[in-house]
Amino acid sequence: MKIAITTVQIPYITGGAEFLAANLKQALITEGHEAEIVTMPFIDQPGHFLENHIVASRLMDINNSWGGHVDLCIGLKFPAYFMPHDNKVVWALHQHRQAYELFDTEYSPLKNDDEGRYYRTIVKNADNKYLPEAKRIYTIAQNVSNRMQRFNGIASTPLYHPCPDMDQFFADDYEDYILMPSRINMTKRQKLAVEALALTKSKIKLYIVGHAENPFLLKEIQDLIAQHKLGDRVKIMDFIPQEEKIKLYSRARAVLFIPKDEDYGYITLEAMAAARPVITCRDSGGPLEFLLDNKTGKVCEPDPKDIAEAIDAIAGSSEQAKEMGTMGRKHLDEMEISWKKVVEELTRP
Repeated sequence: MKIAITTVQIPYITGGAEFLAANLKQALITEGHEAEIVTMPFIDQPGHFLENHIVASRLMDINNSWGGHVDLCIGLKFPAYFMPHDNKVVWALHQHRQAYELFDTEYSPLKNDDEGRYYRTIVKNADNKYLPEAKRIYTIAQNVSNRMQRFNGIASTPLYHPCPDMDQFFADDYEDYILMPSRINMTKRQKLAVEALALTKSKIKLYIVGHAENPFLLKEIQDLIAQHKLGDRVKIMDFIPQEEKIKLYSRARAVLFIPKDEDYGYITLEAMAAARPVITCRDSGGPLEFLLDNKTGKVCEPDPKDIAEAIDAIAGSSEQAKEMGTMGRKHLDEMEISWKKVVEELTRP
């Protein structure tokens, strides 16, 4: 089949969504299909851009191309998953979160005022009207399905996929650093991690690895590190090659992943693939679908003191870290997550 994968591209931002689209394309090709990624640029501020982008997506009928008829469309992200096609499935990474569970919080530009409520209604009405056009609706995680049901009353099926290069991760020593690999932004909560490290009794280090989407937030984190005199214990690294990232995983004592209501989170799977215990929070969403509390890691309150205690518990015993990490790797293997299964489900009649 000729298959179009529809998604959006935020200029100059690359992350899990872009990796997912690329890996889905490769998986479809591996299974004998012709696949192409169709992107549209997307910026959600100022608010009227939301309305414009929804209209733009509806004008992009992709039933046909210069290469002939497109047999199947797989919609991934708002509002690109609105593009019309006669044979479409949606595999939603997430909806426009700023209009839903993040509405009127520090993580969203949409506030509970006349303007914010107007654009929130625009987004919700579009999802309610256009998502059901798809013959089937999937999401990347139960957390995303729960939100869609809660806010829109739309049923969907979670469909898990592997993290990039999952078979390349490996386990080595359990050294004296906690790894926090993620884009630096508000929802990933690097500031909370630094606040927690300041309360730890152990001297374990924290490696924050990821590109800062906002230089002002990066400055706030650096100021917080200086304030708590943690300069010798916190290391911030920008984008690093995948090979180097895999090595960092292989020697970490544990992986800290404490986002606010994450959709899925490759980091959990990467940590488990590298046999590392994961420390996360009760409101972190996606990671909770994989983590077994006190068996493959620790689930904390989103509070610096509670996170600090979890860090100290794992920092105090490399043997405990190894035991949890090994169990995490076993648990991941038992889930049998594969691209082959994803492709079979998305392309079935």
